[in-house]
Amino acid sequence: MATTFRETMAGTIQLADGPRPFRMRLQVKVPGLLSLGSDVQASVTGHVSADGLADDPEATGMVRIAPLRARIIHYRCDFTTLDGRRLQLDGHKSIDFRHPLRSMTTLPASVRDSSGALVGEADLVFDTRRDLLPFLASFRYRRESPLLESRWRGQPGRLEVWYTTLTDPETGTGVWLHYEMVAPSDGGPAHALGWAAVFPPGQPPVHGRFGPIAHALHEPQSSAGEVHWDLASTAGGDPLFTFPRWAWEYELLPAAHVVSEPHALFDGIVKWPGGELVLRKAPGANARIYGHGNAEKWAWLHADLGGGDVLEIVSAVSRRWPLRMLRPLTFLRLRVGGKEWPSSSFLAAPRLRALIGLPSWTVSGRVGNWRIRVDVTQPPDETLTLEYRDPDDAHAFCHNSERSDARIVLEERRNGSWRMHRTWELTGTAHAEVGTRE
Repeated sequence: MATTFRETMAGTIQLADGPRPFRMRLQVKVPGLLSLGSDVQASVTGHVSADGLADDPEATGMVRIAPLRARIIHYRCDFTTLDGRRLQLDGHKSIDFRHPLRSMTTLPASVRDSSGALVGEADLVFDTRRDLLPFLASFRYRRESPLLESRWRGQPGRLEVWYTTLTDPETGTGVWLHYEMVAPSDGGPAHALGWAAVFPPGQPPVHGRFGPIAHALHEPQSSAGEVHWDLASTAGGDPLFTFPRWAWEYELLPAAHVVSEPHALFDGIVKWPGGELVLRKAPGANARIYGHGNAEKWAWLHADLGGGDVLEIVSAVSRRWPLRMLRPLTFLRLRVGGKEWPSSSFLAAPRLRALIGLPSWTVSGRVGNWRIRVDVTQPPDETLTLEYRDPDDAHAFCHNSERSDARIVLEERRNGSWRMHRTWELTGTAHAEVGTRE
């Protein structure tokens, strides 16, 4: 379930040259059902405006809602000024039950730039006479997309994965968050484990693990070892079914993969020993895997091509006999301008060839009047190797880099000859992985 509502607050911001009118119109999304006893962190999108300073309809941020447990409602909202600067509003309502109406409708806040320097102080108010009825009428309770819900129904021998990858646009640092549920093949209790990894440019990756712990239907994590994070995402783009939709919905293949949010934007903080990353509209994706375990060998690519365009590739050899005797089967989805190619990833898979290796691997092939070649390079010093365990306790190893390079060439056949249609070059922003049975 999720709770959504709209909230408007207005007042003034005191700048160096005097006060200015300031207004926030926010759309808030809360995971689960919201109540007075909640202590939850919600994502925020909306419109921030201040006379002569900002008019940003794509502001993003987070709000912690804990009116009873912590007596606080804490807002953080990032927005862009008219001259292109990034600012962050940070403030909280301190709930005082001696004056509940005033304390729950008054928001004092500071506004700072990307260096942390104070830009101004804001005093905002929720106008109950004008905005209370629209506020109450905006509340909606709805089920989350089934793509985000667990597919596991207690069967032994299953593996379920939720993961997030992103790239900080300011520093080029990559981040990988991974949560997986393993239901042992011998019928033992399911357990969860995972990790977080940070890929600073030119430095060895840093990672931390958590688990194994009792599986709790993908209970959100905020730390893994010494890596900690506090993130909110704004969904971007319709889901991308790397495997056919029917493979995900009916579980007719050994495993299936779907990118539930292929062009998400992330705001928040990631911390690790000796480093901290403050993210503002960092592009990335949230994705899912469900099946009977890891492949015998695989390669994966997520390439954000900008403007909502994206390329997703999963090329794998199944562990099942006789499928493990075949060459890698490649599922590819290229979305450009809202249109996807090829029309069927399942029918196109035999026409695509993958040469899987490290530090470089390639996918190429022709489908109809189009052909594609994708060259991926995972820098050895920016690639992290981690061990996986399958439900039958077999070992697998992934070699992951959120700082990969990718070159994508798409050609079209016209009048009997091949002509270049589009090319994309990604340097340090492609997310890639190769899996092996070493």
